[in-house]
Amino acid sequence: MWSDAMAPPSTPKRPITPAGFAKLEKELSELWHRERPRIVQEVADAAAQGDRSENAEYTYGKKRLREIDRRVRFLNGLLKRVTVVDPKSNAKGTVDFGATVTVEDEEGRVRTYQIVGEDEVEAKEGRISMMSPMGKALLGKKVGDDALVFRPAGEIEVIIKSLRYV
Repeated sequence: MWSDAMAPPSTPKRPITPAGFAKLEKELSELWHRERPRIVQEVADAAAQGDRSENAEYTYGKKRLREIDRRVRFLNGLLKRVTVVDPKSNAKGTVDFGATVTVEDEEGRVRTYQIVGEDEVEAKEGRISMMSPMGKALLGKKVGDDALVFRPAGEIEVIIKSLRYV
C-alpha cells in the first residue's frame, strides 16, 4: 500500500494537437478493427492446413499478430498519457505549442515549422517537437525576433518571419 510520501510521481500529460490525436486514434482503430481480424483469419486458415511447423503463412501470421498487439498496447497507453491542446488556445503573439512559424536562416533559406508534441513529429511535413533544438529556440519568441539554434551540426541563427495558429 502506498502512503502519500511513497506514492510514485505522477507523469505529466504530454501535449498533442487535435490532428495528431485523431491520427493516432485512426491508426489504433485501423489496427484493431481491420488489420487484426484479417490476420487472425489468415492464421486460422493457415492452421487449418495442417502441419504448423513448416507452414510459413502460419508462422508469419503469428509474428504479425504479435506486432499488431504490441502496437495496439503502445497506442492505448500513449492515448491515455496525452492531453489534446488546441493550438488556437495558445495564440498570444509568441511561439508556443501548436504554432506554425516561418523562419529565415543566415543563408536566406525560408522554412515553415509547426511546433508539436513528441508523439506527432513528422520532420518531412514540417512538424517538429517543442523539445527539438529548433523548437526550444523558437518557444517564447515573437515575429521579428532572432533565435539561436544549437544543433549537432553547429549553431545557426534564424529570424521569425511569421507566426500563426491554425
